[in-house]
Order: sequence, then structure tokens, then C-alpha cells
Amino acid sequence: MSKIRVLVVDDSLVMRKLLTSILNADPAIEVVGEAPDAYVARDLIKQLKPDVLTLDIEMPKLDGISFLANLMRLKPMPVVMISTLTEKGADMTMRALELGAVDFVSKPKVDVANRLEDCAQEIREKVKAAGGACVDSLSSMTKVKNNLASFAHVPAVKTIEGARQTAKIVAIGASTGGTEAIKDLIGSLKPSVHGIVISQHIPPLFCKTFAQRLHRCTGFNVFEAKDGEPIKSGHVYIAPGDYHLEVVKSGLGFCCKLTQDEPVNRHRPSVDVMFDSVARNAGSQALGVILTGMGVDGAAGLKRMKDAGCETVAQDKETSIVWGMPGAAVKCDAAVHILPLKKVAEKITEFGP
Repeated sequence: MSKIRVLVVDDSLVMRKLLTSILNADPAIEVVGEAPDAYVARDLIKQLKPDVLTLDIEMPKLDGISFLANLMRLKPMPVVMISTLTEKGADMTMRALELGAVDFVSKPKVDVANRLEDCAQEIREKVKAAGGACVDSLSSMTKVKNNLASFAHVPAVKTIEGARQTAKIVAIGASTGGTEAIKDLIGSLKPSVHGIVISQHIPPLFCKTFAQRLHRCTGFNVFEAKDGEPIKSGHVYIAPGDYHLEVVKSGLGFCCKLTQDEPVNRHRPSVDVMFDSVARNAGSQALGVILTGMGVDGAAGLKRMKDAGCETVAQDKETSIVWGMPGAAVKCDAAVHILPLKKVAEKITEFGP
């Protein structure tokens, strides 16, 4: 197979050289060029026709977000953002994902060389996943996002007066491409839906920003889950970064349980951990959904949910940015239904009173 051709875009010469060295160490990747700013990058894209871009957010002349918006409007292509591990960096990264970036890598502010080398394998895996991303899905998603207003308007919250502990659980797992897929999915649901728990692969500092944006975009009550918190109808609970989220019985309903047990499939939160707990404690009272994502996390757990009598859904290949996790679930016969994203919302709505 041909190598994935990468263009590295970063204003820091040191960072460009580090990323180039890390990426070229993988025989499946070839860095074909480096650009210190967006304008050089624009010319090199035309000249080199790379498969994937790594793009810094903070750059002179034209920042990475503005460049990404133009790129995805004119020539959608897989982009992995390089963002600083700060609250501001988290906010800008969420914006980049909204605009169509496939994934992101968090860049340390100090001791860059050593700390970046620590996550070298993650960087290579994310670039390779981006290289296999569905460009048609990126293109269609970007057209929609670029026609939407930004987050200036905050819709009324779809609260349910006197919301009670939910009798049924909707459990959603995702990774690469998942933040936007989840936003679109939740935004399509009605406020009377059952309690929703989500495990999305995301760093700790980014989780709060993700929850806030999901709330602002969908109008649902969205929270970082807290240990022992009752799960209520019409509410959304997201696994905090670096914590597994489990669903356990609580009287006639359910509540959240957070642990820092060992990572599963190299992830914490792990979708498998959440799905396993739902299979044990909710059985036929739950629906499991696995969305776009890199790797296999969640596939085995979704199979255990299916075997426990749960309804199970996998996002289809055509609408997934990366069909790793849902593809693995389909391969092991974990999904009762294989649906495009817009049909997933309909299936959740149909999931009984």
C-alpha cells in the first residue's frame, strides 16, 4: 500500500522537526513537506497534494482555525489539529472539530521534545486514522457546519420539570469524529428521551468544554458525570477525561459510578467499561450506540449488551468519519442495527416509553 503523505504546518521549526521525525518513523507515513504558516501551506497543498495535514492552531499571519475554515470550505481534506493543553486550547480545538478536523493532538507547553515523544504512537495512529477518514463524510459535514451560526446563540434548555430518575438508559460510545457526531445526534432528539450516558475518548481538560458546547448546541442539560449522581430522563452525562463511567442500579433507577481503574483498550474512559456495566445492570432496559471512532473500544462491550437483551446500534460506514469502532462492532455481530447517523436518532426515539 502507498504511504500516507503528510504536510506538517506549524510556525515552530522545532515542532515541525519533531513531528516530522515522529511521523517518518512509521513506515506507513511519509512527511512530504513542512510549512511555517498558512500561506506557505496553501501553496504546498496545491503543489504536493498531501493526504493529511497536521495543523497548529496558533500561527502568525493567519491562525489555524481561520485557515481550517477556508480549507474545509474550498478543499475538504483530513486534518489533525495540534493544540496546546490549556483551557483556551480546548475551546479552539472543539471549534476546529466543529469545522471538520478529524482529530487533535495536545501539545505540551514545556519540555516539548520529551513529552511529545511520549505520545508519538498516538500521533502516528491519529494521522493514519485521518489518512483513512471518509472525505465524503467530512465534506458533507463541513457544508452543514459552515452554514450554521457559531455559538453566539444559546437555545433554551430542553428541561423536563420534575425530571425523575430514568427507567431506561441510552449508552453512547465514540472516538475520532465523535464530538460532532454526538452533537448532531443529541440535537436531533426530543427532551422526553431517556437518560443518556456517553463515553467519548477525550483528555481531561477538554471534557468540560465539550459538555458546555454540547449543552449550548443542543439545549439539553449536559454534564460531566459525577460519582453517585442519579441519571435522570432528558439529561446527558459525559464520562470525565481520565475516568471510566459505569452505570449501576440505584433503587428503581440508575446512577453514575466513576472509577480510575486501569485503562481498557488503552483508554480511560473506555467505552467497553461503560457498555459492560450497562449490560450487567440494565439489560433489556438499555440501548447501546457505537459511533465513529478509531480502534476497537466498545465493540466487545456492545456484543455483551446485545447478548444481555439490549437493543444495539452501530453507525454505518458511509456516515462515519472513521469506521474503526463501529466496524469492529459489526464484525463481531454486536450491532442489531447498522444505521446512518440521522437514523440513529430515530431508533433512540423509538426506544419505548
